[in-house]
Formats: sequence, structure tokens, C-alpha cells
Amino acid sequence: MSHPHPELGPPPALPEGGLRVTPLGGLGEIGRNMTVFEYGGRLLIVDCGVLFPEEEQPGIDLILPDFSSIRDRLDDIDGIVLTHGHEDHIGGVPYLLREKPDIPLIGSKLTLALIEAKLQEHRIRPYTLEVAEGDRERLGPFDCEFIAVNHSIPDALAVAIRTPAGMAVHTGDFKMDQLPLDRRLTDLPAFARLGEEGIDLLLVDSTNAEVPGFVPPERDISNVLRQVFAGAQKRIIVASFASHVHRIQQILDAAHEYGRRVAFVGRSMVRNMGIARDLGYLQVPAGLVVDVKTLDDLPDEEVVLVCTGSQGEPMAALSRMANRDHQIRIVQGDTVILASSLIPGNENAVYRVINGLTRWGANVVHKGNAKVHVSGHASAGELLYFYNICKPRNLMPVHGEWRHLRANAELGALTGVPKNHIVIAEDGVVVDLVDGVAKIVGKVQAGYVYVDGLSVGDVTDASLKDRRILGDEGIISVFLVVDSTTGKLVGGPQIHARGSGIEDSMFAAVSPKIEEAIARSASDGVLEPHQVQQLVRRTVGKWVSDTYRRRPMILPVVVEV
Repeated sequence: MSHPHPELGPPPALPEGGLRVTPLGGLGEIGRNMTVFEYGGRLLIVDCGVLFPEEEQPGIDLILPDFSSIRDRLDDIDGIVLTHGHEDHIGGVPYLLREKPDIPLIGSKLTLALIEAKLQEHRIRPYTLEVAEGDRERLGPFDCEFIAVNHSIPDALAVAIRTPAGMAVHTGDFKMDQLPLDRRLTDLPAFARLGEEGIDLLLVDSTNAEVPGFVPPERDISNVLRQVFAGAQKRIIVASFASHVHRIQQILDAAHEYGRRVAFVGRSMVRNMGIARDLGYLQVPAGLVVDVKTLDDLPDEEVVLVCTGSQGEPMAALSRMANRDHQIRIVQGDTVILASSLIPGNENAVYRVINGLTRWGANVVHKGNAKVHVSGHASAGELLYFYNICKPRNLMPVHGEWRHLRANAELGALTGVPKNHIVIAEDGVVVDLVDGVAKIVGKVQAGYVYVDGLSVGDVTDASLKDRRILGDEGIISVFLVVDSTTGKLVGGPQIHARGSGIEDSMFAAVSPKIEEAIARSASDGVLEPHQVQQLVRRTVGKWVSDTYRRRPMILPVVVEV
């Protein structure tokens, strides 16, 4: 098995007739999925997602793939294929289309509806091409065939990419639920057909490669939910991903059976479930869903709230309920269901929310104490089955942390894929398929790009380190010298920022405002140093807020002479 080395340099020119594969996200991590395929000077992108920040990335909203390796080649992109509508696969699209809005987006009906709604918030009207399983579309030199796969969101697709260099198949996220709620099976006959044709490079979801056996059917959750609903005395609050249509359908069915009304809480949840209902992916009995504002008119035992926050996200509805910072107040006897898995890295945040909810008297039902979630990703047994069907000549595990990628590679080797034809790569590592053999040839920049408020890419890892020490928003220090008798400015101001993402040179714009404020206060007889400090703090704070929409700690130091 080949794997990356730190000493890898930039890749050489792609040999004529070769296919280049460059993952810019999703390898070595859960999220930020993005893979670039290159043939004949043209590019095809599969997915463009986001990664959500962890505790050691304070103040960050989202983490994007690094577009720098393709930024000067945007005109070469023939399309972005979106395998499904989860944020870790589509959330980065608005930021890429900001740089070139006319890149075509290719995906299924639900996937395109979700990304179009997101792009509308960014005021981008995309060019889209709707596809379904069985469709085949030519995108430049890439002949793409779309295959149905089962996942925890409807309408997920894998894509087979045929080029003169060979055929690459990208599974996207998938599992093999044999009793799916929407009766849409992973199309194993199609994969077997592709295997017979010859899959030269197979890129496979690795998330559950360490988990033995098979993923239980989604419908197994229904009976558990019914038991929870039957025993609930007061309100039921369900936290789920805003795109988990199948899980929300089961909640709606249970609520209907037990005579409860359902209200969606949170902008993304309301938007996504509205789209799913309008397109027919969510079956909602008449009168079941009500506006959250009408809940006060219903008794607690007839209420179900569906919200976001199953991963402990600090600003999501459930976290705010746990912190008593939401209009919905948890009371003794409420039942809270966390209907999703724990994304690696989110454990502490989730358990903090569970503890907060329990403190206020809620009965919290989660994956640790009840079967209220099944994974959307194939386990080891399914992957073995899949490899035996596809019979790939080369294998490249994707979508997972290092332990997942290696476990997936070992499964492929067990089914007969030669170890020297298995590539374990990571973000930025360039893999070339030449003469039927996939090999690592170099590495491009693929670091984290942080979204912080309105800024994209301005915050560096160095400034994040400062934030962890100094607080979520960093610190600005202002040094000035004033005359103790007159209160007039004698020296400064000298302004320095740490961890705020603001360059020191930018403070030239606020220095005149500080000088003017101090001159005015001196003429008013305000001489006490503490009052001067407060004046400086207000002046700099307003300027930073108006200019950067940030609220760093501001430390004025006033020296009297």
C-alpha cells in the first residue's frame, strides 16, 4: 500500500493520456469532501463540502477546502458533480461559485434543490443540470454515469467517470440498507456491470470501515421511537441533522400515530423540510405540522419539536436550550431525542449538551442508551461485499480519518486488490492513473480555509493559536501617553492586534478617531485615566464592529506624564 510522505513536492506535469485525482478535502477527516479529476487539461470536481470547527478553532464558523491549487484554472472546470445534499458535500459550493458563478452544478433533484436554496442566500443563481440514476452525461472529456446509492438522505448518487485513461468510480456516501424507507436500493447490479466493464480506480466511502458486520435497516428505529413516544409525559424535542429526511419522516409518522403536532425549529430545518415536502420526499399528513408560534396553545403532551443541534453546535437550537438561551425552555418531564450519530471530535460538545438538558429535568434519549440512530455509511461486511462485486484494479479509500482509510484499504486487500494498487492518500496528495496503475506523484496545498463572519481565508492557524489563549475573538492593545494636567495626547496611539485577524496596518484608519475623542474629552475636563481607557475602548470597539463585524477584547493602556 502506498501512502503520502511529508517530503512530497509539487506534482510533475500530467502524462499524456493519464487521469489525475487530487483530493482537496475529506481524507484524514470527516467533512470538507472535495475531489478534483483532471484529464486532457480539463477538470471535473466531485463534491465541495465544509468541515465544522472543533473546540480548538474558536470563533470559526466553517472550514472550507483550499481552492488555491485550482484558482488559476477555474475556466478549465467542466462541472461540479454533487453526490448528495449533506453539508459536508455541498456546503463549500457557494464559496467556489463566488469566484466563478457559471460553473455547472450536476446532481439529483433534491440535491440541487438544497444547494439552490443555499445559493439564493448568497445571491448566486447557478447553472444546474439535473440527473437521476441511470443517466449518462458528457462533461468535457468526462463521460459520467450516475448510480443510485442508499444513504441517510434521499437521492444520493455514485458517479462512474469514464475517460480514455480508464474508468474511475466515486461512491459518494453509501450503505446497503436492504429495506430502505424510500425503497431505493443501492444499485448493486449497476456496480457489478461496471465491475465487469473494468473499474480502473475505485474511490470508496471509508467512514465505517472499522465497524464489523452490516448496518441495521433504517426502519428498525421506528419501533424504538414509538416506545419513546408512548412513554413521554410532556413535550418531545428531537434534534437531528437538517437534511436527514428519512429520520424526520419517522418522527412525523410517530407523532401522527400518537396524536401530537410537530413544529420545526431553526432556519435550516424549516427550509430543508419545506423543500423535501414540496418535492415529495417527505410525506406530511394534513394538519400535522404547525408553526412554532402556535405551540403555546397546545398541551405539552401533544407537542413535538424538531430542531438542529445534535452535534452540540454552540449556536444551534438544542445547545441554546441546554444553556437557557432559547425561547423554548426545557422543563421537568420533557423528553429529548438525539437522533443522529456522534461525528468524531464532537463528543465533548454533545455530552455537555446532554448534561445541560438533564440538569433542567429532561429525559435525554441518545445513541448511547437507545437505538435511535443507524449510520448512513457501509460497515466492513458491506464493503467486502461491494469489493467482490466491483473487482477494482486500483483502490483509493476516501471520506474518513486515517484509521478509517487504513481499515478500508485492508478490506480491499482481503478481497484480492493487490497491495501495490491500493493508495492511501490524504488531502492535497496527487494520484495519477497511468497505464492502469494508480500512484502518488506529489502534493499540492490543501490546508484549512477558515470562514469567520464575512472574512474567508483571512484567519490563519497562528491567529487561532492566539485565540485559544486570549479568547474567541482575540485581543487589541492600545498604548497612548497623555498629559496628566491637560489630558491631551502626548504620544501614540500605538495599536497592536493578536488573534483578531486584523493587520496592524489597518489601524491607521482608527487612530484619528482616537485622537479626536481624547481631544474632545480633554476639552470637557475628563482627565481620570480610567475614563480615558473606557473612551478608547468604546471608540476602537465601535470601529472594529462596524468594519469587521467582530468583538475582540480591547486592552487600552494609558500612561500619564
